[in-house]
Amino acid sequence: MISPDDFRRLALELPQATESSHMGTVDFRCGTIFATLGNPDAAWAMVKLTPDQQEMRVAAEPEVFVSVPGGWGRGGATRLRLAACDEATARGALLDAWRNAAPKTLLDRQP
Repeated sequence: MISPDDFRRLALELPQATESSHMGTVDFRCGTIFATLGNPDAAWAMVKLTPDQQEMRVAAEPEVFVSVPGGWGRGGATRLRLAACDEATARGALLDAWRNAAPKTLLDRQP
């Protein structure tokens, strides 16, 4: 189990990640949004995966990952249930989401 504060810390550990908000939801960006933290109770977070990444994670850990309903979900937006998630799983999903959103110039500088 991870807390909303754990998720926030993991997201902000990524290079050039910043915390912002839109429509009353906390989001994490590296140019564009790669993750959000749910409201009002923060039981869920969202990571912006590719559809293939989403399919793999939902199949492997359906108790943790669920596709967001509708078009956003078909595009890879994936809910992550904090109470069922460990830190390593959250870190991996956040890293995938960050890589999907990071500008190429930032990715080129990563080891």
